[in-house]
Parts: sequence; C-alpha cells; structure tokens
Amino acid sequence: MSTHPNLAPAAAIIGVWRGPGRGEYPTIEPFSYTEELTFTDVGKPFLHYLQRTWSPAGQPMHTETGYLRVPEADRAEFVLALPTGQTELAEGTLSRAADGFELRLSSRVMNSATAKHVTSTERVYRLSGDTLSVDFAMAAVGEPMTHHLHADLTRQPPPGPEA
Repeated sequence: MSTHPNLAPAAAIIGVWRGPGRGEYPTIEPFSYTEELTFTDVGKPFLHYLQRTWSPAGQPMHTETGYLRVPEADRAEFVLALPTGQTELAEGTLSRAADGFELRLSSRVMNSATAKHVTSTERVYRLSGDTLSVDFAMAAVGEPMTHHLHADLTRQPPPGPEA
C-alpha cells in the first residue's frame, strides 16, 4: 500500500512513538506519565491516530483517537474524539524543517452535557528525526489558554515477526 500523495509532507510521522511526559494545570497537582502515539497509514488521504497515556505505576490515564488530514502541503487538520466528552477540530500549519516538521494546531471543541467544559486547545507536534515532542495547552473550566502537557517521544521499532 502506498501513502496517499496528500500525506507526503507528514509521512515521516507514521509509526509508533513513546516516551515520558509531564502535566500541570492551575486546577490540579503536577503529574508525570508515559505517552504513546500511533499514526497509521490506511491508504486514504488521512492517517489514523491513537493516543494513550499511563501513570508511573502503569495505570491507564487518557486515550483519544482520530484522523490527521493534510489537505495542502502547509496545512493540517486533526479530527479527534475524547472519552472525556469532547470532540476537537484542530486546524493549523505544517512547517517543514531539514529533518522533520512542525504541526501547530488550534481547536474548536464541542463538549457533551456531562463533560468538564473545555473552550479550546492548542497542540504543537515537532518532529526532528526520530524524536517527536508534543505540547498541549487548553482553555478549560474557567481558566484561560494555559500550558497543560509536554512529552518527548521516540520512534519505536516496528514489531518483529511473530515466533
């Protein structure tokens, strides 16, 4: 299966990324976590995305899923669903660098009736070789746009043949 031509500017992100992260927000205590992102080529003009995090003790913390679209060489869109009761439509720029790229996305958020209210989010993904840094900020529960999460992830080797 070949990667759709629209995805060429972002194709280097395809794969599994894992590493440590740190979170903070004015309404909670700082915390650490492990994050894993998976970007899968499905042969269409989008990548499937899956994000998962775990506590230092190995307990699941958060997950989200969606689709990364690259409608133009310098534009990107992320369509996301979160189990906390939000959906995000993140749109922004894709800027190429010598050994990677940067995605800078701002979201419109829809909240379910029972979800904590999130007004908007900002996501920045910086790919440099086999390192992907992720920054996430949000305006939520009455707080203005504030840094919330940072993780430094490394590309994971593809799974080997089964025994």
